[in-house]
Amino acid sequence: MSLAPFVRIVARGKGRARAMTMAEAQEAMTVVLQGDAAPEAVGALLMVMRLRGETPEEISGFTAALRTQVTGKLPKADLDWPSYAAGRSRGAPLFLLAARLVGQAGYSISMHGWNSHQSATASVREVIGLAGPHVTYTPLETLSPVAFGVLNLRDTLGLRSCFNTVLRMWNPSGAGATVQGVFHPSYRSLQAQAAQMLGQQELSIIKGGGGEFERHPSKDIVLFGLRDGGHIQQTAAPLLDDTRRLHEAGDNIDLSDLWHGRADDTFSVATVIGTAALALWTLKAAPTLIQADQMARSLWDLRHQTRGLSA
Repeated sequence: MSLAPFVRIVARGKGRARAMTMAEAQEAMTVVLQGDAAPEAVGALLMVMRLRGETPEEISGFTAALRTQVTGKLPKADLDWPSYAAGRSRGAPLFLLAARLVGQAGYSISMHGWNSHQSATASVREVIGLAGPHVTYTPLETLSPVAFGVLNLRDTLGLRSCFNTVLRMWNPSGAGATVQGVFHPSYRSLQAQAAQMLGQQELSIIKGGGGEFERHPSKDIVLFGLRDGGHIQQTAAPLLDDTRRLHEAGDNIDLSDLWHGRADDTFSVATVIGTAALALWTLKAAPTLIQADQMARSLWDLRHQTRGLSA
């Protein structure tokens, strides 16, 4: 099937173009993922949507199509944790240690991603082993080569497309809860609405460091998402009184040293604990954000014990 009918829907011109319905978007992305679409048509569709802004119906439809690509390929996890940030401004992936704390509480985490244009100190794959035994990481190019190809159209088009958002929404393990980080705050509401259309129940979205799910410990953090399938917007209070960026230029944080206590960095530890707390709250491991912060702190203090806390 050709992609042309869907390009016509979104690009007919002023007064005639419209957004796709969820069903139309799912059909369009199915055509793309099956390799039946001309590259020019894929580029046209994605760039028109970028210019006028995508809708929750389109994102949910695209995501529904992508989800059919991995049915039965990944074991189901408790928590889905996408990692698709790009850019040289990223620092050390402290969120990996946060995921390790969540695993220490007895939860399984499915992490998947692709991170381009990052410095060596920001590489997720170089230090993924530090995330611990309860975290599995699947590279995008392994999980779905065709999705990897669509994402890399950025190199040809020169611009980010809505497919970056779709990958964050993917949840290929079918986890009951998911956490998402965004770079642009406006996407928090968009992704929450799309997730609700897809039947997601538990979801937390924050403006995180470089677009990752990583909490700045010295700022109010507004969480968008879903709780029992209903929309939420809740604020997590700062954990520290420290005015600085989440990742400062020249920071060289050794995650192994931080985890094993060979390095003392109050801000980085607070980032790990605070990020883990938001994930634990998403999993309903603690009923309030304050109690989730306390639980994450206990997990950090007990991290070298053979047995962690039970969920």
